[in-house]
Amino acid sequence: MIFYYLFTAFYVLVCLVLLLVVLLQQGKGDMAAAFGGGSSQSAFGARSGATLLSKATAVLAALFMLGALTLAIIGQRGPGSLMGGTPGPAPRPAAPAAPAPAGTTPAPTQQPPATPPAGQQPAPAEKPPAQPPQQPPK
Repeated sequence: MIFYYLFTAFYVLVCLVLLLVVLLQQGKGDMAAAFGGGSSQSAFGARSGATLLSKATAVLAALFMLGALTLAIIGQRGPGSLMGGTPGPAPRPAAPAAPAPAGTTPAPTQQPPATPPAGQQPAPAEKPPAQPPQQPPK
């Protein structure tokens, strides 16, 4: 992750230097020269030798494009986590169910009546078993 921030800082530096190098270059001609007007410099005339600024512009432009692609690819992964490589906490064991107090019986659960298949009559409903009366505590 530190690589991403270092590379981003380098990329910003390349952008600023490219901006300065482009602004320092001498213009090739004005608009009148481009449309046939008289000028001391010809827009499409013989090329002069490549200067240091033009070479620097080409190198910085290449670094700019490669840096943009690299940052886009690295950025596709999404943000990382500081705790990404550490294991999580151990799961807690489930608490055991509390036993029912002595002398009480759990309430019976009733199941919904089953629907009979087509063409058959439903079975008569059964009564739930009667619960024994509870004795008051003495």
